[in-house]
Amino acid sequence: MRHDIKGLLFDKDGTLFDFHATWGVWTAAFLRELVDMGADEAALSTALGFDPETRQFAADSAVIAGTPDETIDAIMPFVPDWTRAKLENHILKSTADAPLAEAAPLSPLLDRFVAAGLALGVATNDSEDVAHAHLGAAGVSAKFAFIAGYDSGHGAKPEPGMQLAFAAATGIPPAQIAMVGDSNHDLISGRRAKMKTIGVLTGTADRKTLEPNADVVLENIGQIPDWLGL
Repeated sequence: MRHDIKGLLFDKDGTLFDFHATWGVWTAAFLRELVDMGADEAALSTALGFDPETRQFAADSAVIAGTPDETIDAIMPFVPDWTRAKLENHILKSTADAPLAEAAPLSPLLDRFVAAGLALGVATNDSEDVAHAHLGAAGVSAKFAFIAGYDSGHGAKPEPGMQLAFAAATGIPPAQIAMVGDSNHDLISGRRAKMKTIGVLTGTADRKTLEPNADVVLENIGQIPDWLGL
């Protein structure tokens, strides 16, 4: 195997799951729900960094690389009659049921990695509960030795806490782990942990944006086996 990689740590949204195909659909439906409750569509779309016509996100949208807390901060002014707890619970239930579009057929791909002796993990700025729900819905949660969210006690990306926790949990030196993600938050966190970094183009960032922080930029995670020489 090339690159002396013994572990792969994946971001979730935009990496394991195609970002626009999953969250563009969810955000459009969620935005419509709030507009029907009286929210200003243009102002709310701007706050979320989202174009409801194209279902595309701006590069600096909090929905992309931010934590759920940051997304909630953006929405709260538009639901003045709701408590923060009510909005959090509503989003948690809604996102747990989001329509998931796999960036590549996940089960056979992950099985191929495991068969090659690679330890697998997920590090997401989503919550740990939602990560488990999404991976469980895709039927792949058992393939990961480590699943962490921003609320798992390791901090959020771009800080390297989740990366270092994965290394500690698996006993693999960071230099032998590749962090795989679709945003610079993912790649910078991997670099800070002294890992190799793999950028993928199934999120909102283009190749030029990812290249400065990536050892390689691939179209999607389905190209990782060729890069590793599996």
